[in-house]
Amino acid sequence: MTLPVFVCAALAEIAGCFAFWAWWRLEKSVLWLIPGVASLILFAWLLTLADTSAAGRAYAAYGGIYIAASLAWLWLAEGVRPDRWDLAGAAICIAGASLILFAPRAA
Repeated sequence: MTLPVFVCAALAEIAGCFAFWAWWRLEKSVLWLIPGVASLILFAWLLTLADTSAAGRAYAAYGGIYIAASLAWLWLAEGVRPDRWDLAGAAICIAGASLILFAPRAA
C-alpha cells in the first residue's frame, strides 16, 4: 500500500508546486494557487498514510519516488525527455527508497 500512496503523494506535490511555478514564473493567474494549495494539502495528508512507524523514514523513502515522478512530469507535462543520466539517477534513488522501505527491521 505504501508505494501507491507515495506515487499519489508525489503527483499531488508536483501538481501543487507546479501551480506556484505557473503563477510566479509563467505569469499565470493567481487563481492557480487555489488548486495548488489544495494539492499540497492532499500531498501532506497522503504521506500520513505511509505504512511506517517513523515520519522521517517515510519522508526519506518518499524522496526517491518523488524524484522519479518529477522526471515523469518533466517528460509528460513539460515535453522534455529525461536523458540517460536522469534515468540512472532516478534508478539509484528508487533503489535507495526500496532499501529504506523494505529492509528487515527489528521489531
